[in-house]
Amino acid sequence: MAVLSLGLILGPTIGSTGVVEAKEKVVTYKNCKELNKVYKGGVARSASVKNKGGKTKYKPYVSKELYDANKKSDRDKDFIACER
Repeated sequence: MAVLSLGLILGPTIGSTGVVEAKEKVVTYKNCKELNKVYKGGVARSASVKNKGGKTKYKPYVSKELYDANKKSDRDKDFIACER
């Protein structure tokens, strides 16, 4: 019983060594053709943005950092770069 109690007390402290999240590498693409090779639906700044350009075939990938790096490719300024 003492071993079980000790395991319950020390278990969470031994196992929690601090997980480091992998940061997404932000790439600035030359044009929409290059961006769409990786992200078929383009890149949206947030999940709540709506497309101004009409119906699209693919859902955009959501990333504020990636959108900000490629916002020059957002011609209609709807916060979705290179939507298809």
